[in-house]
Amino acid sequence: MAPGSSRKIYAASARSHTRRAKQSSGLTLPSGIFPAVLLVLLAGLVSWGYQAVRPPLPKICGSSDGPPVTASRIQLRDGRHLAYQERGVSKDVAKIKVVFIHGLDVCRLDDVIAIYTSPVCAFICCFGLSFVMPSAITIFNILMMLSSQELVEELGMYFVSYDRPGYGESDPHPSRTVKSQALDIEELADQLGLGPKFYLIGYSLGGQLGWGCLKYIPHRLAGVTLLTPATNYYWPGFPSNLSTEAFYKQPPCDYWSLRVAHYAPWLTHWWNTQKWFPIIGAISKSPHTLSREDKEVAAKQLIAKGAHHREHVRQQGQYESLHRDLNLGFGTWEFDPVEMENPFMDKEVSVHLWQGDEDILVPATLQRYIAERHSSWIQYHELAGSGHFFPHLNGMADSIVKTMLNEKQ
Repeated sequence: MAPGSSRKIYAASARSHTRRAKQSSGLTLPSGIFPAVLLVLLAGLVSWGYQAVRPPLPKICGSSDGPPVTASRIQLRDGRHLAYQERGVSKDVAKIKVVFIHGLDVCRLDDVIAIYTSPVCAFICCFGLSFVMPSAITIFNILMMLSSQELVEELGMYFVSYDRPGYGESDPHPSRTVKSQALDIEELADQLGLGPKFYLIGYSLGGQLGWGCLKYIPHRLAGVTLLTPATNYYWPGFPSNLSTEAFYKQPPCDYWSLRVAHYAPWLTHWWNTQKWFPIIGAISKSPHTLSREDKEVAAKQLIAKGAHHREHVRQQGQYESLHRDLNLGFGTWEFDPVEMENPFMDKEVSVHLWQGDEDILVPATLQRYIAERHSSWIQYHELAGSGHFFPHLNGMADSIVKTMLNEKQ
């Protein structure tokens, strides 16, 4: 272009130039900002997840922030305390001494055998926990049990029940096993001076732990009664088709809870405290876990015990009591009760297994299989039309005790 000539700029070119200028003046994000943001979000998610699955610390009885100690307790060799409740005649004059193992979400005050064979004990249990109770229910319970007191005194029976680790007023035991709980019972018997042998009665999950006593302390047992002991669907001795069928007869909320306890025990606390999915009925107290007979019994028990009872059971935290119970009961065991050999080769000790055929919590099909496998040393008693709460029925405690002692009378 010659000097002095004017330069033509077209409008389109000018607009294009202006747009480029505006675009280049926009905010430019620093390099690597998106990975950094994602990392922060991921860290926050991990932190939230850790807090969600991490169970709270237990509130130890007797500690500055824990419940007070009101029960009689012993101190075990490892420093833990075990709370216990004595019933029946004095152990100093007793001819028959019985240790009772309670089940899930109950405590030492729920010895269904001693309670229903002693009106005095029933009075203490009902009033000590409920505070307010209809007098008609109280009178009914006491009158129902009067005849059984004669049996207790006639036979000279002493009962002791205890809070399993984390329940009631017994210290938690994070590393507890089936064996450690059997050894707890042995040490309790030794410290209370029950002698070389004693009878054992276990109910529900407490009955399941009775297998541990048969395995690890058979030399201390004068007789064993297992009342609808919980069956672990993952015991390898069960035929896979039998255990699978029984497993899936449960409601989905139940078998998913047991899957978590077995395969991901570190998630048990989160699973049983989250609000997105229903949890296992034995903890939520859902009516789907109860047979017709159980619902009738449960209604009476709810009136008798009251809300204070559950608070006492769980007062040190649900994780150290209920959730660890699920992890242990339905985890991988160090032995298989289905494959157990007779621990009493001299046949001087009788073992009784009781089961209701309409029990929804513990399937009778699996119980029958165990009983058949051990028919040479276990006496099986199946109750037609009964559910999980049959020991609470009128007169049932007497029948259980008389059956347990039949060979010794």
